[in-house]
Amino acid sequence: MSTPITLTIAGSDSGGGAGIQADIKAISATGGYACSAITALTAQNTQGVQGILPIDTDFVAQQLDAIFTDLNVKAVKIGMLADSNIIGVVAEKLRQYRPQHIVLDPVMVATSGDLLLKTDAIESLKNELLPLATVITPNLPEAAALTGLPIPHNDAETKSLIAALQALNTHAVLLKGGHHHDDSQATDYLIKDGKVTPYTVARHHTHNTHGTGCTLSSAIASYLAQQHTLHTAVELGKAYITDAIKHADDLEIGKGHGPVNHFFALKK
Repeated sequence: MSTPITLTIAGSDSGGGAGIQADIKAISATGGYACSAITALTAQNTQGVQGILPIDTDFVAQQLDAIFTDLNVKAVKIGMLADSNIIGVVAEKLRQYRPQHIVLDPVMVATSGDLLLKTDAIESLKNELLPLATVITPNLPEAAALTGLPIPHNDAETKSLIAALQALNTHAVLLKGGHHHDDSQATDYLIKDGKVTPYTVARHHTHNTHGTGCTLSSAIASYLAQQHTLHTAVELGKAYITDAIKHADDLEIGKGHGPVNHFFALKK
């Protein structure tokens, strides 16, 4: 089998815990080769984001052309896209080059609850990229923003959210339940072909969870590039992020919310 190449299209995290940097670590740690197209620069550390500089759309397109005309990309992970113009050019290039797998992590809502994408950009994301995605991986606040429903706080509200996600124009959804208020466990739901598959793990309490969404979506893309089915890629990705969170406290990074431990296996 040829080298499993995964492209990450996302923003840069200068602190190294999320974004492009986390994606490259996760893809590498799960057995793939990572390449990247950067959509935005951030001044960022474990304590927060101090600034965001979107990349010119022509240069985003140039990066994607350079990658796709040379590298045999098997899977694409998409993270932060900054605005509707960047969303448009990424969608155009994906339609042009037609990679086999696309994992879309809709980075839309900050931990504070603030929207990171304007309303028009959210609509562009839904219209342009959701139909192209093999799977999208929203957390609860992002799923609420995509569907127009409130963030669920109980099982009934979660079921309503799942029903609304099934109506979206995309092939599959992995709804991440880490924001739920259950202290003992966390459940993600893979929604595909009218079926809902839960993935439940014991919750590991740590302050070092920066970049968990980036890491999980990148791991899933990496496993898809290695020709696993979507269900298997999700299972393997979930196992990887669970261990990366379990070992996060082995690291001492920064004064705020540190990153997960992408290379926990090296110490084993």
